[in-house]
Amino acid sequence: MYDVQVVSPRNYFAFTPLLPSVTCGTVEQRNGEIQFWEADCLKIDAENNKIFCKANFDNNTVGSEEFSLEYDYLVVAVGAQVNTFNTPGVKENCHFLKDLEDAQRLRRTVIDCFEKAVLPDLTEEERRTNLHFVIVGGGPTGVEFAAELHDFLIEDLVNIYPTVKDLVKISVVQSGDHILNTFDERISSFAEQKFSRDGIEVQTGCRVVSVSDKEITMKMKPTGELCSIPHGLVLWSTGISTRPVVKDFMEQIGQGKRRILATNEWLRVKETENVYALGDCATIDQRKIMDDIVAIFEAADTDNSGTLTMVEFRAVVDDIIARYPQVETYLNNQHLGDLTDLLKDAMSEDKKEVDIEGFKKAIHLVDSQTTSLPATAQVAGQQGKYLAKCFNRKNQCKEHPEGPRRFAGPGGTRHFFAPFR
Repeated sequence: MYDVQVVSPRNYFAFTPLLPSVTCGTVEQRNGEIQFWEADCLKIDAENNKIFCKANFDNNTVGSEEFSLEYDYLVVAVGAQVNTFNTPGVKENCHFLKDLEDAQRLRRTVIDCFEKAVLPDLTEEERRTNLHFVIVGGGPTGVEFAAELHDFLIEDLVNIYPTVKDLVKISVVQSGDHILNTFDERISSFAEQKFSRDGIEVQTGCRVVSVSDKEITMKMKPTGELCSIPHGLVLWSTGISTRPVVKDFMEQIGQGKRRILATNEWLRVKETENVYALGDCATIDQRKIMDDIVAIFEAADTDNSGTLTMVEFRAVVDDIIARYPQVETYLNNQHLGDLTDLLKDAMSEDKKEVDIEGFKKAIHLVDSQTTSLPATAQVAGQQGKYLAKCFNRKNQCKEHPEGPRRFAGPGGTRHFFAPFR
């Protein structure tokens, strides 16, 4: 049995992808087997297995606001904060979309923009300005919000404010060449075509240099030219940055030079034994297959001949694919049916065997497909389920390991669990 203690500044759960729809699921159920503390975690003391917290209440409450908790295992799932890149005027003049309060504030502002636009004695240009909604950032959140906002305007607000329906404009400003550029290019292309049909303007190659209460100033990357456009509302959705409590923790454990907390493929924070991390606050530092290439070759070379036959290699193929997910990605991108296809060209014609140098040459391009998982709620949700399953099956898997072979560890042993996929 685990004694589970949850520390969070909010006593409800909001599923982030639904925030653009301005809806959420509010959960305030208290499970008798889980203790909940409504507080912020200020510091992680990894050396002494302790966290320091501050209650998330107004200052007029009675009693001490600060406390500490000890742990045997710590799961860090604090998410990330909005990255403004220190752009002037962003904090003062932009909306964000990280919390339920942000979504509620955004909805009110959208409606206010319409209310202002229908006031008497405004020029048409002033009405257009009030009804120009600008989304900075063409990632998942920005694109989802643009689509939801378009539906909200077309299906609801233009019916309530018919006199200004032809003055509404939605613009998506993206510094890269395409929106959703971290996803498969087919997804990016589909989204851009859909926006074009819906009349949503996508401006790529534009870097925002400042935002005022009336206009947004951008630098056009191809020409270096500055231009300004008026707006009624700006949503800033350009990415995320690490929270201070995680930055401090990274300094403690020797990850201070990294931009984000690194875990292994089992979500355990590197350089620690009992701290795990998931979601936007961390990234999986996928091990390269070339780091273990000699160990893999030796494990497969069961007769110690110094060469591998196809039969010997096939005996470790499943473990390789389970341990290094970039292998499967590489095979798919190269339209190869099986990992053994990589060895065929490297094998000698007469003996149908491959030595260590030929093996390295056949495999060395696989690591080029190593990628980071997208910072989305779907990934975090899957990681949470995976980690809970690992904890619940810990004793069972120690006796009967379910993971792939340990190529770089003690010979013949297996990892307790399969890596997160």
